[in-house]
Amino acid sequence: MNAAELAGQVLVLLGAAVFVVAALGLRRFRDPYMRISAVATAGGLGVACVTVGAVLLDPSVASAAKVAVAVVLQLLTSAVGGIAIARAAVGSGHRFAPGTDTRALDAPDSPDGEE
Repeated sequence: MNAAELAGQVLVLLGAAVFVVAALGLRRFRDPYMRISAVATAGGLGVACVTVGAVLLDPSVASAAKVAVAVVLQLLTSAVGGIAIARAAVGSGHRFAPGTDTRALDAPDSPDGEE
C-alpha cells in the first residue's frame, strides 16, 4: 500500500466519521438551527473528504477534475443551503433553544446587532 492509497482510505473514513457525528448531532441538538449547522458541515466537509479520498484510491486526471468541481460546488451549496434553511426557519417562527442569544435578530439592519 502506497502513501496515496493510505491517505485516500483515511480521508474516506474521516468523511464517514463526519457523517456519523452529524447524524448524532441531529438527535442531540435542541433546535433546528443547531441541526442545520450539523447537516451543512457534514455536507461540505464529509462529501469533500469522501470524494477526495476516492480519487486518491483510484487516481486519474478525469476523476480529479470531476472531484475538484464537485468539492467546490458542494462547499458553496451546503453553506448557502444551510443559511437559506435557517432564514426560512426564523421567518416561519421556529423557536430557538433556551439560552440562545438572539439579540442580533432584534436589529436586522445593523451587522453586529447594535443600533
